[in-house]
Amino acid sequence: MTAPATKKLLTLSVSAGNGHVRAAQALVATAEQDWPGCSAVHIDAMAHVAAGFRKVYTDWYLHLVNRAPELWSYLHAKTDSTPHSATAQRLRRGIERLSATALLRELRREKPDAIICTHFLPAELLMREKSRGRIGCPVWLQVTDFDLHNMWLVPGMDGYFAATEEVAFRMRARGLPSERIHVTGIPVMPAFAQGSALVRNECVQALGLEPARRVLLLASGGAGVGNMPALVRRLLALTEPDFQLIAVAGRNARALVELEALQREHPQRLRAVGFTQEMHKLMAAADLVMTKPGGLTISECLAVGRPMLLSDPIPGQEEHNAGYLLEEGAAWLAWDAIGLGYKVARLMADAPQLAAMAARSQALGRPRAAHAVLEHVLGSPDAPGA
Repeated sequence: MTAPATKKLLTLSVSAGNGHVRAAQALVATAEQDWPGCSAVHIDAMAHVAAGFRKVYTDWYLHLVNRAPELWSYLHAKTDSTPHSATAQRLRRGIERLSATALLRELRREKPDAIICTHFLPAELLMREKSRGRIGCPVWLQVTDFDLHNMWLVPGMDGYFAATEEVAFRMRARGLPSERIHVTGIPVMPAFAQGSALVRNECVQALGLEPARRVLLLASGGAGVGNMPALVRRLLALTEPDFQLIAVAGRNARALVELEALQREHPQRLRAVGFTQEMHKLMAAADLVMTKPGGLTISECLAVGRPMLLSDPIPGQEEHNAGYLLEEGAAWLAWDAIGLGYKVARLMADAPQLAAMAARSQALGRPRAAHAVLEHVLGSPDAPGA
């Protein structure tokens, strides 16, 4: 019997924030797990562009959202209403093309059978290549938020993946062909597909915490942005109702050192964690997850069915993500540190409210989103040649 031909899948992300990268990695991990005839590769587009362009595109974005959110809010709204045919948009795309010669060379070297972009930048570059007949394989675009911005409206893709029915509705309303739009959710790593199979009490005990007491997970995101130690001190000052904290500093080494010092002061209430590949277990241990409303982080929370207390949304996309969760009853939102402390205490004391939010979260979750995406791109994993 002849072995099925190997298919090569390429996922393309942009490391402006961590969510686009995590979505691409989730697709690769799922393809490797469930499609034995698939060779999957992830490329961060920023690793193959001019250094100056990379610095502006990634560092400038992070600087704006953290230091000048009002300016970012203006730019987000302005670019959402600027047609793709406008001079400013054409100039932007021209600069991107000039900076991405090495990326396009790398793509030709890889010779994939299919490409999935988890950011609009590589999708725009490949749209031009496809229109000139320089790329023959299908190219798909995965939107990684719970809303739709103009920059994601890249014509000519072979398919588009949306987080929700509303995002798909917006895609159709803004001119993308309905037959190419698929509602799959946002890809999360296969570990999150375990969902309810993760036992809360076992995950709590593995951290050396007490299952009988409420647990709050404070997730910073992979970059560890923000003054987490100060926030943890504020939360530890809340003595009623009693609860325990898991604080994830991500890659912020300085914050982790401070959190570990606080853990020594409060060994019965705090667990400090650095960058981790086991966020699914930390979420499973939590009765409430406190996080920024990034598209990937909240998709992970929904996959595990955890209620959320949202804070510090980036103007634009994260505010829209938060709005979706508030509408659906899976989250509360705190606008400042005072409100944060108040809402943490209130939610930790209200088991029925937490249970209702958890139920809504689980109902909204799409833990097998990556699998759903790949079935469109690669076909069923059980099909011959898949």
